[in-house]
Amino acid sequence: MAFLASPPPCCCVGSRLVQKQIHAFPLPLPLDHHKPLYLPNPNPRKFAKCLSQKNQSEEAELERLFSNLNQATLKREPPSLSSAVFLVAGTTVGAGILAIPAVTQESGFLASAITCIFCWVYMVVTGLLIAEVNVNTMSQLGSGGVSLVSMAMRTVGNLGVQIVCWTYIFIHYALLVAYVARSSEILTNFVGIPLWESATLFSLVLGGICYFGSPRFIGAVNGVMVIGIIISFAALVAVASEYLQLSALLKANFQAVPMSIPIIVLSFVYQNVVPVLCTDLEGDLSKVRTSIVLGTSIPLILFLVWDAVILGTITNVEMGTGKIMDPLQLLQSTNAAVGPIVEVFSIFAIATSYIGFVLGLCDFLSDLLKLPAGRSRPVLPYLLTLIPPVVLSLLDPDIFFKALDFAGTYGVLVLFGIVPAAMSWSDRYSSSSTAVKLRRLVPGGRLTLSLVVGGAGYVIFSEIIDKLSNP
Repeated sequence: MAFLASPPPCCCVGSRLVQKQIHAFPLPLPLDHHKPLYLPNPNPRKFAKCLSQKNQSEEAELERLFSNLNQATLKREPPSLSSAVFLVAGTTVGAGILAIPAVTQESGFLASAITCIFCWVYMVVTGLLIAEVNVNTMSQLGSGGVSLVSMAMRTVGNLGVQIVCWTYIFIHYALLVAYVARSSEILTNFVGIPLWESATLFSLVLGGICYFGSPRFIGAVNGVMVIGIIISFAALVAVASEYLQLSALLKANFQAVPMSIPIIVLSFVYQNVVPVLCTDLEGDLSKVRTSIVLGTSIPLILFLVWDAVILGTITNVEMGTGKIMDPLQLLQSTNAAVGPIVEVFSIFAIATSYIGFVLGLCDFLSDLLKLPAGRSRPVLPYLLTLIPPVVLSLLDPDIFFKALDFAGTYGVLVLFGIVPAAMSWSDRYSSSSTAVKLRRLVPGGRLTLSLVVGGAGYVIFSEIIDKLSNP
């Protein structure tokens, strides 16, 4: 990985803007990941421009921050935007989509659709904030593969690091346990092998892809599985829509919306792969923003259509019983052809999300253990990521359901809601920050950051009050 030279400052003279030029390009040499190298380039390129004159702050605009080098050919490997989009989409589409109709029955489709869109916007904003801080941190440290630990240490200090570490590890292990448990159950029904063999096979195959595969190969695998998700989802919708009642889609009970927000927010989690995304895309903020927006738009559409089909099928009598019926059981009871389609859709959705969470947790553990990240692929983070979920899922998967609910209610909103806004606030407005200020991905300044923190805090506080009043 070769780092481009940091852009020189702009000079504003009166009303004229003087742009300086930098001559730099990545060399096809076996460079140390943490040592930038600069040489003259006969073809000059502009990298920086002065964006503000009032507050004396400087913002640099780069095409890319560094270049990823192939260790075999010692040549640059251009990043794949489509692979990045599929990585985000695959990570987002997980088991959460199967739970959305169950928690939105009381609110109805109209209210839940509006809530889903608001949650999508919220999660896109927090993901962009993480990307912004991540690229700024890589720019300052001169290193790729920077995870949330390094970002938190640089921006919010030791207390922020402790919050990030424990929340991040808890959420990831809890969700990985759920993914292994559900996938092993599906594989056992299909193949007929014992549960422990299914869990081991699932983890070895997908874990091996994550460890041995290049970013382009992993993106291709994710792309194939996302296509499988779309095909099986379309078949599922076609079969289930036979019983769709359009009048049921107009139901809206906004008082029941708050109880569904934690699960909806949990369903949109992808921020764990944003550091990996920024490294794979060489710190190119434009490509990072595009991949996040497009990558999360695919799950948004799937969530809305899925919710419409299920809630449009459930009758008012069933919704008024106070008992939440599993949407998969509902579909399987109405049509025998739905069962295999649901299982195919489920295994693809879980597998894509599993890959994203494995990559994110491995990158996190590498940074936490001070191991070389990026292309060197140390084996220890992968062992620590893959083995515990298999063991814990085989002991008793049911004990983690409450943990998953707790993770969605508190962990996700803290780690991927409050923390990104706090890091961005410190990164943007702290006088001690010495990094070159790159272009901001989220507009609105302090108002936007305050709304992000306030929204997460309101949901968490409401859940605490509800738990205390209804033990």
